[in-house]
Formats: sequence, structure tokens, C-alpha cells
Amino acid sequence: MTGKNQTTVSEFLLLGLPIQPQHKNLFYVLFLAMYLTTVIGNLLIIVLIHLDSHLHTPMYLFLSNLSLSDLCFSSVTMPKLLQIMQSQVPSIPYAGCLAQMYFYLFFADLESFLLVAMAYDRYVAICFPLHYTSIMSPKLCFCLAALSWVLTAFHALLHTLLMARLSFCADNVIPHFFCDISVLLKLACSDTHVNELVIFVMGGLVIVIPFLLIITSYARIVLSIIKVPSARGIRKAFSTCGSHLSVVSLFFGTIIGLYLIPSANNSTVKETVMAMMYTVVTPMLNPFIYSLRNRDMKGALGRVICKKKIIFCL
Repeated sequence: MTGKNQTTVSEFLLLGLPIQPQHKNLFYVLFLAMYLTTVIGNLLIIVLIHLDSHLHTPMYLFLSNLSLSDLCFSSVTMPKLLQIMQSQVPSIPYAGCLAQMYFYLFFADLESFLLVAMAYDRYVAICFPLHYTSIMSPKLCFCLAALSWVLTAFHALLHTLLMARLSFCADNVIPHFFCDISVLLKLACSDTHVNELVIFVMGGLVIVIPFLLIITSYARIVLSIIKVPSARGIRKAFSTCGSHLSVVSLFFGTIIGLYLIPSANNSTVKETVMAMMYTVVTPMLNPFIYSLRNRDMKGALGRVICKKKIIFCL
């Protein structure tokens, strides 16, 4: 087989989820509800942060970016999944498949970088409260957010260009609900060693290192609070870090297991379920974990509603 870029496949067939026909309608309603919850929850956070001046702080700047990332990340795969579940011919054009892969990688990497920025913000706020304003300056926050968007755009573009150079022959059936990079590599009929090497090397940079930085930040937070000899301090440590780390572990754990240390024993069903955890479940949970349980967000919601009532009465 030559390494020439001779793509003979004009479209791919997405098999979607391995669901029994009699259960398709039930799962369709379930996934539609999950997607709507993700959209509404993240949109609510973005609107509240924009409307309430009390939330114009570094933490909520990163939260608004994370909510936008979660909203887009879920929208890359969920609408197509819902369409597949109602379609008799679940096809996606070759160019559309590459585009989906690009935006999937882009927003997955963006979430990784934003979670690091948020963990650093919490670390500075709790461990260096007196220097928080000087350290987390508007310039630094803007640079961290902008750098996250730029780096992830180039990283996603690198993988997309490497994928575009591969040849795809007769087999165009994707046993997944979206154009996953690992599945596409298995369908390629040209040499994929360069792609696999780049995934391993770059994966360490954009997945493993951010994950270790987040764990380190929260470990330092816990150690800092535990030094305060009170039960309240310990409760505060677990309240601050416990729920955040559970979502971080869910997001990074499934990605690392799928792409960096894949097992030969992984079945298609197992890989699909793992992908569902970080593409569907995590974006839906993040608004509840990071924001909607937050006292400031509840206060902002109350203030916005009161303003609307006053305007309506006038």
C-alpha cells in the first residue's frame, strides 16, 4: 500500500450507539433531555456572568469560557447522535467528518486548559489570599484564556491535517457515534505511525501535564486548609476540591484510558460508553458542579430576576 493521499471514501457511515431498536425512542428522549440540560445550564451561566457585575472576576471569567467550551463540545457530537438515532442512513461526508474531529479535539483540549487555569485561580485565592488581586491581574487572566484558545486551535489543526493525508479505501463504517480520531486511524489503509506518535507525544502535553497540574494545585489547597486546626477547615477543603476533582478525574481518566493507554481488550461498546462519559455527561455536570451550586451564582440569579421585575413593573 502506498502512502499517497488517494481518498476513495466520500462519506462515512456512523453506526451510533449499540441500542436495541425497541429502546431507541427511550434513549432518544434521554439524550435529548441531557443535551438540552447542557445547553440551558451553560447558557444560563454565561448570561449571568455577563449581566451581573459582581461576577466580573478571574474565577468567573474562566467559568464563562468553560461553559462556552462545554456548550460547544456537546454540540459537536450530540445533534449528530440524535440525528443518527432517527435516520435510516446515518452518513456523514468526508469533509464533515474531519470538521467534526477538528472541533471535537479543539473543545476537548480547551476544556483541559481551562480546568488548569481554574485550578490555578483557586490555588492562588486560597493559598495566597492577600496577594490574589495582584497575582490574578486582568492581564494575566486574559492571557491565560487567550492562550488556551490559541494553543488548542493549533493542536486540533495538527491532528486534522495529519488525518487528511491518510487514505481511506473500501471500509467506511465507523462503529461509533462521532468521528473519533482513534476509530478513523483504524479505518485508514495507509501508514498511521506518524499519527500515532503525534497522539502519544502531544497527548502527554495537552492531557497528562494539565491533569498533573490540576491534581497538584488541589493537593496544595487541601494541605493549606488542613493546616488550620479546625473541622471547618477540613470541611472547606473537601467542599472546595471534592466535587471538582470528581469531574476532573471523570474527564481526564476516560480520555487517558482511551487515547494514551488503550487496551487491546477494549470492546467497541466499552469505548463508546467511555466516550459518552466525557462528551455528554461531563459537560452536563459541570454547570452544577462549578457554578449552579455556587452561592455567588445563586445571588446573581436573584439580582437579575429582581432587575427584570423592576423593569417590567416600570
